Amino acid sequence: MTIDVLVADDHSAVRAGLVLILDNAKGIRVVGEASNGTEAVARARELRPDVTLMDVRMPGVDGIAATRELVSERLGEVLVLTAFDLDEYVYAALRAGAAGFLLKSVEAPRLVEAVRLVASGEGVLAPQVTRKLIAAFAGSAQPPEPAQPGVPLDGLTDRERDVLTCLGKGLSNAQIASRLFIGETTVKTHVSKVLAKLNLRSRVQAAIVAQEAGLAER
Repeated sequence: MTIDVLVADDHSAVRAGLVLILDNAKGIRVVGEASNGTEAVARARELRPDVTLMDVRMPGVDGIAATRELVSERLGEVLVLTAFDLDEYVYAALRAGAAGFLLKSVEAPRLVEAVRLVASGEGVLAPQVTRKLIAAFAGSAQPPEPAQPGVPLDGLTDRERDVLTCLGKGLSNAQIASRLFIGETTVKTHVSKVLAKLNLRSRVQAAIVAQEAGLAER
């Protein structure tokens, strides 16, 4: 199955480089480009990509606002790619429902892998970002605003709590399946139920909730 990707970045040279990398990757096809958030939303509505690679800083409607709109309209997954790893961008992107956050310094193979992971329903965070999140929840930094304040976990089954705990540890579907001795298809079902019950937009947001609730420390 081919993964259709929309590339949104206001710098034409950067956009061209991303298109070149992705179009040369097996099983990935760039179906469109956008130079700002407004155009990204319009193109996503038209093309229905599996993944939108979204820059943060763009003129007019920025990448955060565009991500929020794409996620709310269920127009595919969003992988945020930016030159800045500032906390405000990371947390804003995750709260908006982005499935992943990478820096533009990422190597081509890692970018291709991230697109494939996000398309399959996985979450992706740059190592630098992951370390910041862990540090924040460990108390060595001011904790960020939660993805969904006051999320009740009482409605989850024991198995769903197990899956949420694994999400908080940053485990992939395959790793969760191995740890819990269940199939990957079953993991995907549980993840979907967790997101629906907690009213979350992405598994990355679920990971933040798990961290905040202390589940990931188990």
